[in-house]
Amino acid sequence: MNKDQAEGKFEQLKGKFKATWGNLTDNDIALYNGKQQEFYGKLQEKYGIAREEAERKIKEMEASLRKPANAA
Repeated sequence: MNKDQAEGKFEQLKGKFKATWGNLTDNDIALYNGKQQEFYGKLQEKYGIAREEAERKIKEMEASLRKPANAA
């Protein structure tokens, strides 16, 4: 995967974050790249969810981005 593809995937992931957790700001979401501890802290602060739950949900989001567009 080249840099443009990786950036595109992250943009898609950001969209999923916003759809799932609409109260996150762009700055909150930017923490995911490099400061994941703080990102999970923001999720806990704003939504009261456990880190494990957030990690599970994010893994599901990332997995959905890896599926081919025509896969169900």
